[in-house]
Amino acid sequence: MEERVQKILSQWGIASRRQAEKMIEAGQVRLNGAVVHLGEKANPEIDLIEVNGKPVKPGNRPQSLYLLLNKPPGVVSTCHDSRKRRTILDLLPSTLSRGQGIHPVGRLDAESTGALLLTNNGALTYYLTHPRHHIPKTYQVWVEGHPPEPVLEAWRHGVDLAGKKTLPAQVRVLKQQASSTLLEIVLTEGRNRQIRRVADLLSYPVIHLHRTAIGSIQLQLPGKPVLPSGDYRSLKDFEIRFLQNRVHQLSKIVPADIKEYRV
Repeated sequence: MEERVQKILSQWGIASRRQAEKMIEAGQVRLNGAVVHLGEKANPEIDLIEVNGKPVKPGNRPQSLYLLLNKPPGVVSTCHDSRKRRTILDLLPSTLSRGQGIHPVGRLDAESTGALLLTNNGALTYYLTHPRHHIPKTYQVWVEGHPPEPVLEAWRHGVDLAGKKTLPAQVRVLKQQASSTLLEIVLTEGRNRQIRRVADLLSYPVIHLHRTAIGSIQLQLPGKPVLPSGDYRSLKDFEIRFLQNRVHQLSKIVPADIKEYRV
């Protein structure tokens, strides 16, 4: 079966989709001896794919990795940054950050903190970041002021954001201080800077945003301390099963080629 070469390299764990595209654009990838052009397709069962002169095969694919990172502030949720900022790969040992094809599943703003999934399973990332996948994500958010119940109710029911109403959200007050409020917010969509934009629209700007859980995957396991900021851990078997079950559900209704996954 033919697939785009950048997709094959991502699925085999050679590089993230975006990294593979850059390698192709730089002329580092060959298909049956010829330099690959972006978007070109190959059949991995019969075609020879080479990266920097070295043949790559499905057997070269590293073992699947599933990690949870507690992202600290000031770190960008990408594998590379043109502005030379610290990335999530800088938080991992070289045995994980090099040659494993590991990449983030979704993003957190540079100034935001908390739970971020990392994997080298391109298919899993594709489905979990697909617009039709609504995995709940839990946040603890400090906002300026004390939003009254009508404001919180509007947030729960959805507000117009750039011409499109946000999906219903769970919003509750956890704590209040003299000039700020700590909210717990559970979203089932992930539009760009959504919480910050909604908070600004409602006139209660975000002071700090911290993600505590992605579905049933939490920074604090039962009976264990919270994963320290900047640290990571491997997912437990039940957490991997949770992700695989969600992927299985979505794969029934979303064609695998509906769009290109890009890290």
